[in-house]
Amino acid sequence: MRHRDRDPQGRARNARPRDGLGRPLPYGSPGVERIDEELVLTPQESLELAQRLLDEGRPFHAHEVLEAAWKNSPAGERMLWKGLAQLAVGLTHVRRGNPVGAVALLHRAGEHLQPYAEQPPHGVAADHLIRAVADLCDRIERDGLPGITDQQLSPPLLATTG
Repeated sequence: MRHRDRDPQGRARNARPRDGLGRPLPYGSPGVERIDEELVLTPQESLELAQRLLDEGRPFHAHEVLEAAWKNSPAGERMLWKGLAQLAVGLTHVRRGNPVGAVALLHRAGEHLQPYAEQPPHGVAADHLIRAVADLCDRIERDGLPGITDQQLSPPLLATTG
C-alpha cells in the first residue's frame, strides 16, 4: 500500500517537489517554491500575482493562484476563474510539449470565459483572452508546437485595469 502525503490536518497533499512547470520530481530533489494551496487573495491580488508568474514563464504556478481564486470566488464568478486557471494549465501544456493537452485546456478556457466577454468582472480582459486562446489553438493545430515561436507564447494580459 502506497503512503499518501498528508498535511497537519490529515488532508491529502502531494508533498513531492516540483520543477518549474509543475512536474513532480523524486522526493528529496530540489524543486521550485510552491504556491500555498490555502492561498486567499483579493481578485485584484490574484490577477496581479498570476500575471507576474505568467510574465516569469511560470504558468503552472499562475494556475495554482487562479485555482485558489476559483475555489474562493462567489458562485457567479467561478467559471471566470476556472477559465483563467485552465488558460494557465493550457500554457503549461504548451511549455511541456503536449499539444493535445494544450489545445484541450485552451478550448475549455475559452468556453468558460465566453459568458464574461461583454462585462467581465475585475477588469479581466475576457474578450481579448478568448481571441488569443482561439488563435493559439489554431496555430498549434495547424503548425504543431515546433511552429510556435516564443513571441507567440508571450504571456497573455489577464486584466485591462488594476
